[in-house]
Amino acid sequence: MTFLAFVSILAGVMFGIGAIAAMSRIIRGPSILDRALATDVLLAIAICGLGAEMAINRHTDTLVVLLILSMFAIVGSIAIARFMAKQDAS
Repeated sequence: MTFLAFVSILAGVMFGIGAIAAMSRIIRGPSILDRALATDVLLAIAICGLGAEMAINRHTDTLVVLLILSMFAIVGSIAIARFMAKQDAS
């Protein structure tokens, strides 16, 4: 087993543990903000996982997917922040 294969497996395991923790917070989260933050974390894990896969396999085929996921994360965070601000105002 090469060093790159070992690091790839280790990164996959760490991303998997993080994704499971984020999914449990989405399911059990007591408030909408907990669920929103966990969704942002899950999107960040997906972005990092795709970026690591691109670096390991030395290609840029999924770069568009990375950009779209980033756009969804930003727009979703802004939408939730505006929604919560309107709820606090009333």
